[in-house]
Amino acid sequence: MPTPTDRPTRLGVQLQPQHASYAQLRAAVRRLDEAGVDVIFNWDHFYPLSGPPDGEHFECWTMLAAWAEQTEHAEIGALVTCNSYRNPDLLADMARTVDHISAGEDGPGRLILGIGSGWFERDYDEYGYEFGTAGSRLDALAEAMPRIRDRWARLNPAPTRPIPVLVGGGGERKTLRIVAEHATIWHSFSDVDTLRRKLEILRRHGDDVGRDMSEVEVSTAVRGTPGEQAQELHDAGARLFTISADGPDFALHELDAWLAWRDARNG
Repeated sequence: MPTPTDRPTRLGVQLQPQHASYAQLRAAVRRLDEAGVDVIFNWDHFYPLSGPPDGEHFECWTMLAAWAEQTEHAEIGALVTCNSYRNPDLLADMARTVDHISAGEDGPGRLILGIGSGWFERDYDEYGYEFGTAGSRLDALAEAMPRIRDRWARLNPAPTRPIPVLVGGGGERKTLRIVAEHATIWHSFSDVDTLRRKLEILRRHGDDVGRDMSEVEVSTAVRGTPGEQAQELHDAGARLFTISADGPDFALHELDAWLAWRDARNG
């Protein structure tokens, strides 16, 4: 298992599936795959999160199945799936299926199961899900994770590989405990000082559950060009850096700078 010092630096891009046609999304995901981006994410919402609230928008998991066919190199996933929107056993089966689609005829699949507890109340209200509380949604996520893994173990055919699980969020008592118990990747929106502090809390959760947290890849959302903060985040332990792009044109003027920075970190 790679340690933080020998784990490669990776670049992710989140294509926010709003205010664009699917043809524009298709062109963007192909462009990123050809450019050498390591991971291409969408998100799991039913309405735009910015701009006109009833603007164009597409569903997460049907899109990921299409991306599995439309890409060849990059891993794909949601940043992040809302646990509340699908039965955990169904979600496990969906993830296994997209994993196989992304594998092609040889090699392992390329799906990352990014998952979180959910927060966008309009999604819940419009689609008839119970919103509950932040605590109840986190409890539901903790209950779902063993069900997902158990379903993967029983599916025929099994996933092509142990599907990486990315857990998003920074709650110190519940979310980081779920990360320690279940995640392959932890995604944070923290600045450098907050990241260092939360990694120490995560290490303590790992001690409690008997797991070495160097097994978990640290992911972070970043903006702009690499600059000084990217190196500080890298020094703190981050290895997956994710920038985002919005429709309709999904312009990423800083992409080349981030690719060059990633390649320099990897020698």
